[in-house]
Amino acid sequence: MKNKLQAFINRFVAWCKNAVHFFKIGIWHSGKEESKVRQFFYNIVKSFIMAGRRYSEDRLQSKASALTYNTLLAIVPMLAVLFGIARGFGFQNIVKSQLFAFLPGQQKALNQSLTFVDSYLEHAQSGVFVGIGLGLLIWTVMNLLGNIEDIFNQIWRVQKSRSLFRKVTDYLSLFLVLPLLMICSGGISVFLTTTFAETLQIFNPAWGVFLKLLPFVIIVFTFTGIYMFIPNTHVKFLNAFGAGLFAGIAFQLFQLLYISGQLWVSKYNAIYGSFAALPLLLLWLQLSWVICLLGVELAAAGQNIEGYNFEKDIRNISRRCKEFFTVLIAALIVKRFEKGEKPYTKHDISLYYKIPIKLTTDILISLTDANVILEAHSEQEFEPAYVPAMDISKLTIASLLDKIDQVGSEDFNIDHGIMKKHWEKYISIKNAVRNEKYNILLKDI
Repeated sequence: MKNKLQAFINRFVAWCKNAVHFFKIGIWHSGKEESKVRQFFYNIVKSFIMAGRRYSEDRLQSKASALTYNTLLAIVPMLAVLFGIARGFGFQNIVKSQLFAFLPGQQKALNQSLTFVDSYLEHAQSGVFVGIGLGLLIWTVMNLLGNIEDIFNQIWRVQKSRSLFRKVTDYLSLFLVLPLLMICSGGISVFLTTTFAETLQIFNPAWGVFLKLLPFVIIVFTFTGIYMFIPNTHVKFLNAFGAGLFAGIAFQLFQLLYISGQLWVSKYNAIYGSFAALPLLLLWLQLSWVICLLGVELAAAGQNIEGYNFEKDIRNISRRCKEFFTVLIAALIVKRFEKGEKPYTKHDISLYYKIPIKLTTDILISLTDANVILEAHSEQEFEPAYVPAMDISKLTIASLLDKIDQVGSEDFNIDHGIMKKHWEKYISIKNAVRNEKYNILLKDI
């Protein structure tokens, strides 16, 4: 009996070790020899692993804290803009009911905020308010949305945010469309519960389940829209929807826990008084942003999963290896230009060589800073392509490495009397070696 138990324990321990090894290493080296179904599930697992791994790398907790602070400052101005537009259409009551339905755990905070909003809008008829207050209101909202976009772009490894003109037009469009979407979602709920209630009585159990799931579906598609619209890059619908589904489920579960926790804390109002609502609101905002940002990580990982396959392998990449990939990428861009074909984007390059998107991005930034390549227009609206920035008949491996070496500052306080001759000797030796061994055109590699 003891021998059987020991054998079972040994097999279980070995199975656990194999499972850990597979998820840490094996799954990242699985290739196209796997079936499509298995590849699909492997990619889902990889996406979650990458999102979890990059949680600390991208410092999502700190980013969520910053957004919590910005959101707290912008709550009243944001609601003022939203209700100002809704009042213009005469739909403020519907928007209000939808907000309470969407955020059932924030009744007190919403009521207090709406009191401030009413006061805010009452003074909107003042000339001083229109000139200064309205400008401050719009700036606060734009600043919040701009910070959200910057953080989303950092997660997506996007270097450039929207232009000021696009920020104004896109963000204002969002606030014009948002009340209409809220009205439509509320109207659909009312329409379904009244018009078809008698007709579908025979399917009452299923109909009841559907109506209960409707708010969840709305939340999922809200997150999906956020993940597609906010980053300044092209996000595929399936990746945004998968991330939206995860964020929607997590947000709903969090809402349930938050509401039950709020009821638990309310028992101690004799101690905390009305102050208990503030830390609870901050906690809700913080964890809501963590869920939202995890969804962004999941969407980015899912869309670029092939470029993340060896992400772990390049954390401690050697200088020689990074130099090798720099030459490869520069040569690919040059050859593409020489053939007169459409230039590659960073995702094209990452997939072509099957190297991590982060490494590709870092190298492209270095090549751009060194004036070896330039950003050019591509067929993808949000993502630039890359072309040579100099005559390719003069671009050798030696000149490329020399330009890369010169990126950055070399103007710092040193004793030129001692260092100057050593510096000049070092540079001459380095250039001589490179010119002798690497005087080969990139297009001829």
